[in-house]
Amino acid sequence: QVVESGGGLVQAGGSLRLSCAASGRTYSRYVMGWFRQAPGKEREFVAGTTWNGGSTRYADFVKGRFTISRDNAKNMASLQMNSLKSEDTAVYYCAAAFGLVPPTDGNDYGYWGRGTQVTVSS
Repeated sequence: QVVESGGGLVQAGGSLRLSCAASGRTYSRYVMGWFRQAPGKEREFVAGTTWNGGSTRYADFVKGRFTISRDNAKNMASLQMNSLKSEDTAVYYCAAAFGLVPPTDGNDYGYWGRGTQVTVSS
């Protein structure tokens, strides 16, 4: 099970930190990813991290602004979002996949949270 938290309303240029709590004794064996879906748009990959957080990947539109991290001792993953823009407004989802490299295709993730709303006002 995967549960997101930390969404909310923020002004453009501000920051938010999303958290993802995962249950299961094998959490550390999963790669973690963050996706988002804006109204009327398809779901898109935002960021992903390997099982130990040693390698990460980001969508071009968040590079330098967002940072993904994880704490396996706490079964937690996080997404620090800085310099937020109005176009970052979306529902953000945390997802888990079994593997070595975090996929960018959401279809490769087997576990999903219900999402948390992020709204950036301009």
